[in-house]
Amino acid sequence: MKLIPLPAFQDNYLWLLHDGHRALVVDPGDAQPVLAALQHHGLQLEAILVTHHHADHIGGLDAVRDATGAKVYGPAREKIPGPLQSLRDGDSIEALGLEFRVIDVPGHTAGHIAYFTPDVDGKPLLFCGDTLFSAGCGRLFEGTPAQMLASLDTLASLPGDTRVCCTHEYTLSNLNFALAVEPDNADLVHYAQHCREVRARGEPTLPSSIGLERRINPFLRTREPAVIRAARAHDARTTEDEAGVFAAIRQMKNEFR
Repeated sequence: MKLIPLPAFQDNYLWLLHDGHRALVVDPGDAQPVLAALQHHGLQLEAILVTHHHADHIGGLDAVRDATGAKVYGPAREKIPGPLQSLRDGDSIEALGLEFRVIDVPGHTAGHIAYFTPDVDGKPLLFCGDTLFSAGCGRLFEGTPAQMLASLDTLASLPGDTRVCCTHEYTLSNLNFALAVEPDNADLVHYAQHCREVRARGEPTLPSSIGLERRINPFLRTREPAVIRAARAHDARTTEDEAGVFAAIRQMKNEFR
């Protein structure tokens, strides 16, 4: 299997997975790079996986579906242009001979879902939309801090070698914030330098992995003493419960420059 991040807009990635003949694409916000890649590689698009309703994830959906006849899968609790198969937590779908489990991950949007498959060429694979980013997480447009924390906890419980296919190249800015929260995190310092070198070569920092994100992502580390201290230093009113710490860290990120 070949996994390809297709750049779109300013910093989106539309993920294309193919076996040399058949393909699936995730969150086709722009049809042009998808159709160009299919033509370039001589692929037949079999499936379109949608994680949530934002325009940069579904803007090219109709054009790609009309051009390829691919079957569309998407969240049952969001308005996605049909026809499509609506999915909820625990559902599973098959594409390219792989079984993908659907995981509800509300927070960024109310009905956001992710897709997880346990073995693609020996490693698990996660398409997580805008819920989890490398060293970050999505803004809470429709959900609560408690919902997003629960969603991230669910993703963090996946196997450590799971490849994490985020949909934005936000890694460097996220790492700058993470270093402000945990400046003494050696894993974080090392990874930030690695990513600066990767981006200087014009290469994507993604996919990441669940094991790496557990070590460097402040939004998966809100129970760590250093992260709790940073939250309270930012806002002395931060409550001791886990959702309160997460909310404070998320607000810090919103205000970070």
